Formats: sequence, C-alpha cells, structure tokens
Amino acid sequence: MKEFKDFAMKGNVVDLAIGVIIGGAFGKIVSSLIDDVITPLILKPALEAAHVSNLAELTIFGSVKYGSFLSAIINFIIVAFVLFMIIKGMNAAKKKEEATVHPAVPTGPSQEELLTEIRDLLKK
Repeated sequence: MKEFKDFAMKGNVVDLAIGVIIGGAFGKIVSSLIDDVITPLILKPALEAAHVSNLAELTIFGSVKYGSFLSAIINFIIVAFVLFMIIKGMNAAKKKEEATVHPAVPTGPSQEELLTEIRDLLKK
C-alpha cells in the first residue's frame, strides 16, 4: 500500500492530473471562442448566404453534416495556434532566464592542449 501511495503522489502523476483538468477547462474556453466569437464574426456572411445560423447545421446532400467537420477543423487550428504561441512564449522566457542566470563561463584550454603542455614539461 505504501508503494502505491508513493507512486500516486509522485510529482509526475500529480502534474499530469492538473494538466488534464486544466486542459478540459481550456477546451471549454476554445469551444466558446469558436461558437460565440469566431463563427459570428468571421463566418456570419457565409452562414447567411447558406441560410443557417449555426456552422454545425451546414449539410450537403441533405444528411452529410460538413459544418460539424468545418467547426472541428477551425477548433483544431485555434487550439494549435494558441498552444504554439504559449510554447513560443515559454521558450523565449526560458532562453532569457538562462542568459541572465547562467552567464557565459570563460573556457580554459582544451584537454588536448593540457596534455600537450604536460608532455612538453615531461620532456624538459
């Protein structure tokens, strides 16, 4: 039982659980962004031309709901772009932090140079 408790309380498991919960909440935000902001602003003229009020209502041949597919594609593109921007920002902050925290350490002679020096001293 102790071993299971140690496994379940490891940082990786807890971090993963927090990531899943935050990911679920983030998914709701993205869905709302698409349904409530993107679709009305950008796609409104196209939807009005098709005489529908919701992207998911778009159909072809009467039963093929390609509007749902388009909605899923738009959702994916937005999520991918937002994640790209977050990771790009994190990487830039990490590089900036590494540059300030770890200034360049002057390097000494290489191993070959040291061995050559020792060899020359031994010859003398």
